[in-house]
Amino acid sequence: MFKSLWQTLQEECSGAAAYQSIADISRHHRIQASPGFRQAAKYIYRQLTEAGVQAQILSYPANVETTFWGARSFQEWDARSATLHLIEPEDQAHKLADYRERPISLIQRSISFEGEAEVVAVEKGEKPEEYEGLDVMGKIVLTRGDVHRVHDLAVLRRGAIGIIFDGMTEIEHVRSAWALPDAIQYTSFWWYGEGPKCFGFALSPRTGEQMRRLIRKRHENDEGPVRVRAHVDASFYDGALEVVSAAIPGADAANDKEILLVNHLCHPQPSCNDNASGAAATLEAARALQTLITAGNLPRPRRTLRFLWAPEMTGTYAFLSASTHEKHIPRMVAGLNLDMVGQDQTKCGGSFLIERAPGALPNFAPVLLTRLREILLPEVKSHAKLGGYPLFRYAATPFSGGSDHYIFSDPSVGVPMPMIIQWPDKFYHTTADTLDKVDPAMLGKVCLLAAVYAYWLAEAGEREARWLASEMSARFRQRIIRMAQNAVTEAGEKDDEEDGEKDKPNQETLRRQVEYHIERHREALASLTRLASSVSIDVHGWQAKDTAFVEAEMARTADRLPQTTKEEKPSEVNAEATQLIPHRLFRGPVRVGTYAHRLKEAERDAWWELSRRIRKEASRTAPALAQYWVDGQRTVEEIGQLIALETGMEITPLLVEYFRFAERLGLVELASG
Repeated sequence: MFKSLWQTLQEECSGAAAYQSIADISRHHRIQASPGFRQAAKYIYRQLTEAGVQAQILSYPANVETTFWGARSFQEWDARSATLHLIEPEDQAHKLADYRERPISLIQRSISFEGEAEVVAVEKGEKPEEYEGLDVMGKIVLTRGDVHRVHDLAVLRRGAIGIIFDGMTEIEHVRSAWALPDAIQYTSFWWYGEGPKCFGFALSPRTGEQMRRLIRKRHENDEGPVRVRAHVDASFYDGALEVVSAAIPGADAANDKEILLVNHLCHPQPSCNDNASGAAATLEAARALQTLITAGNLPRPRRTLRFLWAPEMTGTYAFLSASTHEKHIPRMVAGLNLDMVGQDQTKCGGSFLIERAPGALPNFAPVLLTRLREILLPEVKSHAKLGGYPLFRYAATPFSGGSDHYIFSDPSVGVPMPMIIQWPDKFYHTTADTLDKVDPAMLGKVCLLAAVYAYWLAEAGEREARWLASEMSARFRQRIIRMAQNAVTEAGEKDDEEDGEKDKPNQETLRRQVEYHIERHREALASLTRLASSVSIDVHGWQAKDTAFVEAEMARTADRLPQTTKEEKPSEVNAEATQLIPHRLFRGPVRVGTYAHRLKEAERDAWWELSRRIRKEASRTAPALAQYWVDGQRTVEEIGQLIALETGMEITPLLVEYFRFAERLGLVELASG
């Protein structure tokens, strides 16, 4: 089924060629809605047309009045020059930052500024109490915290004129705060039409610490303040943001269905893995497929192959919400998002990950992609010449969003779209994300896998759908067996705590988990009708057989698990959650934080604290998952239960607060059940 296709594409797909494309793309400073991004889009367009691929550059408004569904656009930004010099103490005067040398050294979307000012230091500057007794009026704040929060607290409320950021986000297992002392972290303002903007610069942790020591020393010695001279020449204006769209038309004109390969082209220079690698891999897959189809080495597939290079999130919202495309969403059968796919794992520390679908949109695509990786990517035989295996790290992981597939995966859009990503990455969002961190061999694997996946889906019919149903059934049964056995193992663990029994699996908790997964599997099987409507009559049979298997497995483990434990009385907040029914007002997920500037100061503080708690106690993905489960019928309590079954996170009280804020901002409606 795959061998011939794989061999044909393997001869044409080139990781080395994709590597050269990364070198070309990474020369552009690719900030969303900017001249640099436009130049990168033109490069992609030229490469596609030279390869014979039908391509166009689509343009969408970049201004503060436009929204794409519930996503907000913003003005185009052009930075021409920016420098930051330490001028006092005079004996230590030197240049700290130069946009021309390192574009990341300017906080992106800074406003123009010319002048000198004192620098005052805070640790993070994210809490009002950090500013008690500190005069920041007319000064520049040196911070390691979130620049939007610092802008609110220091600039809007206390009169600071600018920000210097010297932080470095830690990434578990691969990057401590000081792992890259001389790298600069990508930092950006996002202005959506709210109050006064400001300028800012980004320094490496080492340079920032030197500044902090100097500020402390001069304060302790009662000497004059540390002062800098800042120059920023930049402008905002109503402009455009571009999406490159390309297509290899399908053979069946009446079919009018599409398979998508998607990536984001944006990010500052150089940003090689994130995400020049995804852009280059998509380009190479498109070129290889077009070349083979034109030469007659591959038949033209039944369905159209669509390729998109977009500004991350914003461009995808713009593309999908445009009237000419929104009405065509039902013809988008499935897709794949390529994000940070090219890393050298020995340098960057990551793994090759396939991200599964969210629970609210079960579908066939992640199983297909995972199976293709298993079949197609073994690199070596065992020492006995029996079996094969890859020499790189890999895994399949739960849905986490954070990239363009999270928009397609929203049930209100409903396009099955897993993601390939290499994560974690030690050099993520820093000046150290350079070409030497990219592995051409890994790029070749991704190009090949993406091309096989896309072409196979573009050709798939009834035979392929039946095979995929069998694959999905086998994996589902394995998952149920493992889930039941894990429950048996955990139930048999000895307790260290007196109340440990109430948290252990029992027959009822396992039943709830299993029923949740049965329903998701049923929906995933039903999604196969996207490939062949003729299999709809078989779906019920597949579903029934797998349900019967589950019942047999439950019976097998029933006597190994304790009976139901007594449920605790719902809390007051949970009682409120049982009465609230959210209704979505927009298609696609909405980022509540982009509207938070509309709140009053105290409310903004409360929103910041809630956002922090959600990240700490749950996950940054939790708000998206919550929105996905909103259907106008479920209560917040029911949504919380579904998220708990999907992720293990018990966050219903947080969801009540979250939806209350969303309602206050006009992003959802809350009805009483």
